[in-house]
Amino acid sequence: MTKNANLRFDALKECTRRHAERFHMENAKISEYFGINVFDRETMRKYLSADAFAAVENAVDGGEKIDRKYADLIAAGMKNWAVERGVTHYTHWFQPLNEATAEKHDAFIEPDKNSRVFESFKGDLLVQQEPDASSFPSGGLRNTFEARGYTAWDPSSPAFIIDRTLCIPTVFVSYTGESLDLKTPLLKANAALDKAATKVCQMFDRDVRRVYSTLGLEQEYFLVDSALFNARPDLLQTGRTLMGHTAAKDQQLEDHYFGSIPSRASAFMKDLETEAYKLGIPLKTRHNEVAPHQFECAPSFEEANLAIDHNLLLMSLMRKIAKQHQLKVIFHEKPFAGINGSGKHSNWSMMTDKGKNLLSPGKTPRTNLQFLTFFVCTISAAHEHGYLLMSSVANLSNSYRLGGNEAPPSILSVFLGKTLSEILDSLENTISTKKMTPDEKTDLKLNIVGKIPEIMPDNTDRNRTSPFAFTGNRFEFRAVGSSSNPAASIIVLNAAVAQQLTKFYGEVEEFIAKGMKKDEAIFQVLRKFIKQSHNILFDGNGYSLEWHDEAQKRGLKGINSTTDAFGAYLMENSRKLFSQFNIFSDRELEARYEIMNETYMKKIQIESRVLGDLAINHIIPIAIQYQNVLTENLRGLKEFYSEKEFEQLAAPQLATLKEISMHVKEIRTQVENMIEERKKANAVENIVEKAKTYSNKVLPYLNSIRYHIDKLELEIDDAMWSLPKYRELLFLH
Repeated sequence: MTKNANLRFDALKECTRRHAERFHMENAKISEYFGINVFDRETMRKYLSADAFAAVENAVDGGEKIDRKYADLIAAGMKNWAVERGVTHYTHWFQPLNEATAEKHDAFIEPDKNSRVFESFKGDLLVQQEPDASSFPSGGLRNTFEARGYTAWDPSSPAFIIDRTLCIPTVFVSYTGESLDLKTPLLKANAALDKAATKVCQMFDRDVRRVYSTLGLEQEYFLVDSALFNARPDLLQTGRTLMGHTAAKDQQLEDHYFGSIPSRASAFMKDLETEAYKLGIPLKTRHNEVAPHQFECAPSFEEANLAIDHNLLLMSLMRKIAKQHQLKVIFHEKPFAGINGSGKHSNWSMMTDKGKNLLSPGKTPRTNLQFLTFFVCTISAAHEHGYLLMSSVANLSNSYRLGGNEAPPSILSVFLGKTLSEILDSLENTISTKKMTPDEKTDLKLNIVGKIPEIMPDNTDRNRTSPFAFTGNRFEFRAVGSSSNPAASIIVLNAAVAQQLTKFYGEVEEFIAKGMKKDEAIFQVLRKFIKQSHNILFDGNGYSLEWHDEAQKRGLKGINSTTDAFGAYLMENSRKLFSQFNIFSDRELEARYEIMNETYMKKIQIESRVLGDLAINHIIPIAIQYQNVLTENLRGLKEFYSEKEFEQLAAPQLATLKEISMHVKEIRTQVENMIEERKKANAVENIVEKAKTYSNKVLPYLNSIRYHIDKLELEIDDAMWSLPKYRELLFLH
């Protein structure tokens, strides 16, 4: 066979293999192929020696370091498994501070002395790599001439295969040891929570050896036809529409929410789920969301680190599979004005190594006392670091969504529901600061704590306006943006809860040292925590203006400015939190503060440039072109009608001409003014001041210019308007 014929034959074989595999998947049970592209524990048992497998298990379950002598064995087993599945390359898969994931692919080959190659993958390549760190955001931790950075294997998140490449989840740190990613501080926060929560658990059950946070991430997104998407330069370059008048019909009839899934979207979802299952992502739910062609998918709960890796991997899969269906998936928090935006609701809880959900009420007073301990400590953590928790989700795209009437307000409050609120009130009011009598202890255990299982199931409505709501056996943090890496908020939440649990344990031990019984000491500390956290509890409408006034009276701080919110990381209270558990050094915090400001500034810069270009190069020429059509029409009218008749007949066209001229003038003037403000902002050297200048001086022009463009969209002939409109973008056929 000729070379070209061989290539065609190989391509045909590959195509046939993929069709056969797809047919098999469509006709197989999910359980038959779930995780087939993951080097999970079941697969490790087949490819690793007993000692090597035990080393990985001890690292995952006990946090132990893997001895280098096992690294070569693990790498060899991983390589053998991957090569058997047609893999040719490997990569360290990491999460730099640029809101994306990163990877550099290397082939499984080494040259031999005969100028041939053989497959090889050694332990040192598995454990550590050296990607260029100079081109990733570092906030000054790395100079452009200092290129060295390190990725290091995270064994707690299993390797997986994508497109014949073995992807190994890793952390990313600088040459001098500072973290340059979100996984490194997340693992530290997870370890802090494990240590603090395990000590508290052992007050109730001595056999508990490990506690980990669990996460269920609800991912909202939009689907848009790719041809229409590509015809919108603003969507293409910024992820959102910088102009566009609302469609006559959008979400007001509430007919899309939980409706029948459109066929194109359903076909996309089915292919997505198949690929997700092969990667061990346990997608459980899919449905239509509130806005037109907005959807949601959600997996089952997983350990937080793995859940976050899976979420980032899922977003990448969604983009890839959408292309196969001539669709574009949009994760921007507010891609379309006037309709609901997208979030990533983070359902968070804590689990012991014995399988006990610590935020799930028990069946006895003893287990309910444990539940109340972790429940109250979480509320206390939200109270102590509420502004920091809200600031962890602050960025430009989420600022367009947060605080609106379809998203959580920018002030953190905690919703408990009537029953649990009454229980906390009883605990606070029943417990005396003096030594408790036997009757008081019995009343607490039996009549308050002991009755929780009877009244918990479905005992209250859910509050969709609360940013941090308890929903039966978990807290739901609803403020995370759809496009964001959820690790940023989970770092804060896990660290804050670890701090309160540490404080709780210490104060209980102090009471015990003074001769108080353990249960009474626990009640006394819980009472104190409840009293201190009372201001953050709110069961009403978080969207109402009255709540903003009430929150201010309570001393609760909300996000009024995104750039100001970034400063929460540098507050003394935040510095103490992160340094207590060695999550961030002062230098790392200052670097991240700089990165947040720089990213925010650059995104406004991009949006303003895109809008300015579209206004001058698209919108104004179309408006003038339509004016010319109207002018020609007026000339024709003047030729055929008397002056008196002309004045009557031409009035609408003249009014339209005047209206268009006014909007064109405003657009041109405001674009010129915006460019001047951008030049002034660019001259500011300090990145924090530059971000604030962009926020205060440049950002307001985006809305005012949009107003006039959207008015022109209603005036100009639809056939002449070159950009797809909302009514086309939002309704797939």
